[in-house]
Amino acid sequence: MEGTNNDTEALRSLRESNLDPSYVHIHEIEKNKVDLEDFQVLFIPGGFSAGDYVRAGIIFAIRLKTAAGKKIEGMIEQGKPVLGTCNGFQVLSEMGLTSSDMDKRELALDVNESGKFECRTVLVKYSGRNKIFDGKIPRDQVFEIPVAHKEGRIRFTSESVEKEYVENGRAIFTYVDPEGKISGYPWNPNGSPDNIAGISGHYDNVLGLMPHPERMFYRYQLSTKGKRENSVPVGKIFFGAISDYARRL
Repeated sequence: MEGTNNDTEALRSLRESNLDPSYVHIHEIEKNKVDLEDFQVLFIPGGFSAGDYVRAGIIFAIRLKTAAGKKIEGMIEQGKPVLGTCNGFQVLSEMGLTSSDMDKRELALDVNESGKFECRTVLVKYSGRNKIFDGKIPRDQVFEIPVAHKEGRIRFTSESVEKEYVENGRAIFTYVDPEGKISGYPWNPNGSPDNIAGISGHYDNVLGLMPHPERMFYRYQLSTKGKRENSVPVGKIFFGAISDYARRL
């Protein structure tokens, strides 16, 4: 889709995690040149699809839902991972894929509380429950991860929906400070409630994140020598878990 980026980083991360990814353009899906049923994983990368006109992700979401909505629902029901980071998360949200019913959206991504485009490294922890990541991502470890968005503040349709996400472990990643505690801006770059950085849908295999694990895959991307020598980047763990899960399907 015009304006999408991070596709190269995502492709490389998936490939180096022992998967065999392919670039697929929305035109190929619309013209039936590609069948999504042939794939085990769907990853929608970040960027500014269609220039984020109207609102972030909506044009891409409408086109993808029209062209392949039922097939994507089928992938989800089969347990295949359907992922979106940054603009990809916005697309998943606009399609209603994080909800139990695609026609009844539970959340949207709004403008950051700062009113600014936030492009920098933040810190997150794995804080939820998810069959893909449980046992793969340490719960007590603080990870560096980049963000680059202006519309990343999660807005739930009601407080009860927000509570359900948090209490059921669907708020899988949380923004934290260096001590691993929930803190406000700048540690929470967008003002999302409960410092939520990423969620899973009603199905564990639907995952939406505002940060970019595909941009933190290699040790040299970590900020300090100590971290580069002693830490495993969150992207390597994240995509490794996706690969392990997908290869078992």
